[in-house]
Amino acid sequence: MIVDTHCHINTKAFDQDLNEVIKRAIELDVSKMIVVGMDSYHNDKTIELIETYDGLYGAIGIHPCDVEHADFNAIIPLLDHKKVVAVGETGIDLYWDKTNLDKQKAYFIKHIEISIKYNLPLIIHTRDSFNEAYEIIKPYKGKVKGVFHAFSSSLEDALKVIDLGLYIGIGGVVTFPKAETLKEIVKHISLDHMLLETDSPYLTPVPFRGKRNEPGYTKYVCEMVGKIKDVSSEVVAKTTSDNAHKLFGLEQKI
Repeated sequence: MIVDTHCHINTKAFDQDLNEVIKRAIELDVSKMIVVGMDSYHNDKTIELIETYDGLYGAIGIHPCDVEHADFNAIIPLLDHKKVVAVGETGIDLYWDKTNLDKQKAYFIKHIEISIKYNLPLIIHTRDSFNEAYEIIKPYKGKVKGVFHAFSSSLEDALKVIDLGLYIGIGGVVTFPKAETLKEIVKHISLDHMLLETDSPYLTPVPFRGKRNEPGYTKYVCEMVGKIKDVSSEVVAKTTSDNAHKLFGLEQKI
């Protein structure tokens, strides 16, 4: 059994065939998925999906690219839902817009503090912004839990995340031929510190690169991690799924 700890099947890319997507995921041993919100529309859609499907859980938050148009207070009532297991995604993104960094930082801090209050893990987005996000969350060491999703920084930075007691999210990029840095990270850190994810419909793994990503493709991420670490995909699946259950409390969220 594999857990996709980060997917966006709440987007319009899945409006026409979501039932089939979920069925294919289950056939590929991906039986649990965390649907991640980004703004008001996608947060509401997350709630709709987790109430409709077994095996789906939710994360509620405001993506750093959406801080200009989002109401932070609107996410708070949704955090009480019995199948909401995380706050996010949140963090810092300096790829698309560097002009609103102060507002992104302020929203990130709000997410951190609400995650502590509700005892929910954080799902953290960093794009061209690891140092900025790390410096914000570092003072909360020992108080906060979560994952740096779609990790794209260095081995040194991965070790900083682990030192904070947080997880590294590994997705489809690890299957790309030129992703040598990420492969080195996977090789050198323990499976005990990893979660698997797709970020679907984005970052589609080989052999489907260029097409829409979907949760079932977590299986290919799992297989590549096993190949890099020279262990069976079954070991990778079990360890990372155990990590996901521990972090997100999935067994308790029925």
